[in-house]
Amino acid sequence: MGAIITLCVLGILLLYLGLFKAKNALLPVTLIGLLVALGFTLSGWNTEAAPVYNGMVVFDRFALAFSALCLIITGLILLLSKEYFRTISDHIAEYYCLIIFSLTGALLVNAYHNFAMLFVGIEIMSVALYILVGIRKSDFASNEAALKYFLMGAFSTGFLLFGITLMYGASGTFDLEGLRNYVVSAEEISPLFYGGILLMLCGLCFKVGAAPFHFWTPDVYDGAPILITSFMSTVVKVASFVGFLRLFSTVLVPLDSFWTPVLLTVVVITLFVGNISALLQSSFKRMMAYSSISHAGYMLFAIVAIGASSAASIFIYATAYSLASVIAFGALILVKRKTGSDQFESFNGLAKKDPWLAFVLTIAMLSLAGIPLTAGFIGKFMMFNNVMEGYNVMLLVLAAINAAIAVYYYLHVVVCMYFKTEEPGGAEYQTVTVNYKIVLSVAAILTIALGIYPDLLLSLLN
Repeated sequence: MGAIITLCVLGILLLYLGLFKAKNALLPVTLIGLLVALGFTLSGWNTEAAPVYNGMVVFDRFALAFSALCLIITGLILLLSKEYFRTISDHIAEYYCLIIFSLTGALLVNAYHNFAMLFVGIEIMSVALYILVGIRKSDFASNEAALKYFLMGAFSTGFLLFGITLMYGASGTFDLEGLRNYVVSAEEISPLFYGGILLMLCGLCFKVGAAPFHFWTPDVYDGAPILITSFMSTVVKVASFVGFLRLFSTVLVPLDSFWTPVLLTVVVITLFVGNISALLQSSFKRMMAYSSISHAGYMLFAIVAIGASSAASIFIYATAYSLASVIAFGALILVKRKTGSDQFESFNGLAKKDPWLAFVLTIAMLSLAGIPLTAGFIGKFMMFNNVMEGYNVMLLVLAAINAAIAVYYYLHVVVCMYFKTEEPGGAEYQTVTVNYKIVLSVAAILTIALGIYPDLLLSLLN
């Protein structure tokens, strides 16, 4: 709980720093606050996990591991923010404050043990994002993205609340342990409970960006500032999956014969919609948006074939995906700053002008494609292994087809950087700032290290 309290205090402190025009202190104070929160998170690693605060939250290793991941990825994203936020606004305290509050909601979702806390966490995480997506008031695309995200978020919250209501009506409790006892001990499960499962499934699929609840994703990701898009596609998606997995692994395993066919259909649609749509894009940012949908489909494998290894599988996959996304969006910021465009053609000849940037971006693309010796390969391997253990052969075949499609559009970026020449009169690339070099290099090194030695993370959840 110390990490959540630290982030709440940090968010208020950042507002006061903005009030007193202390712009230069915003980033250092934020990073120090994140380190303190990370320290509180890791300090509870070896303590006995039990629901606290009347069963509202539980800080087990599952919650702590994902909370640490969210804190680290947020720190990496904010390290890229120093120059980025100042180029789009004179008032930047709001950016840092809202990101921290959204992160607070993510940590609550990671640790919830009661539906009330799940709802509070999701709303804190989402409300801050509604503002961040539309924070560029003079940008029409940003305004449109914020409105779409708000309206679709309101609908998904309605599904989520209605689902919670039906499950409460059947079981008489919001507590996950009480819900599990109801599922195990009830002579006959109420039809209300089954309806609640389906509505909860709809609400959570929206939050993770799974098809056919994905329609907001490409426009919102495209219209939001790039750093906000990177935060949404990593921290927010990871926390939403943690909430998804905790509910299904704790409560709904005995009823898997009911919800597995529904979720299987969602997974297949998500994979094909995400990958085929990404294949047709000419914009790097929209390609990343659609590919995030396909990655949601892969992470859903761990829930379809739910078991003892599901948490570790999602943790490895989420780590690999988050690191690669930070590199991809960081590189996009640098390229767009020089060319003014996020089209694939903007990356033409990048290997000659900035070999280091082209190299780290290549590592990110290979990891997202699931090429061996990268963390992304280990993540996909673990997800495929879960499916194989459940003998879902057809799903495995469909996933392999989609993985082949993904290799094509990810390598398209690599081909542009190394094998295409830039048009005459192209923009000159200035020296990359230290912050970007540190963040992208660290993310690339971790991507390779986890691809070669995945036990670095696997041992944490055992």
